[in-house]
Amino acid sequence: MTVTDEQAKFYKQTMEVTKKSIEEINSQIEEELAKVKERLAELQARKNAEKQIYDGACRILGIENDIEKNEEPEA
Repeated sequence: MTVTDEQAKFYKQTMEVTKKSIEEINSQIEEELAKVKERLAELQARKNAEKQIYDGACRILGIENDIEKNEEPEA
């Protein structure tokens, strides 16, 4: 299929615009992923702190820590 100069110009412009759009979307994806990773790290830190408190209470009461027993090791 042969394209005219005008068609070629149109398709090249379309490529440029869509490439920029894809790059912007990729940037937005990276920003959102960074936010999610930060939030997950915050939640994990809170969870660990709560587990320490729970474990301390178990030790003071002289009972087994059922959370530690029931949780699977994290990968």
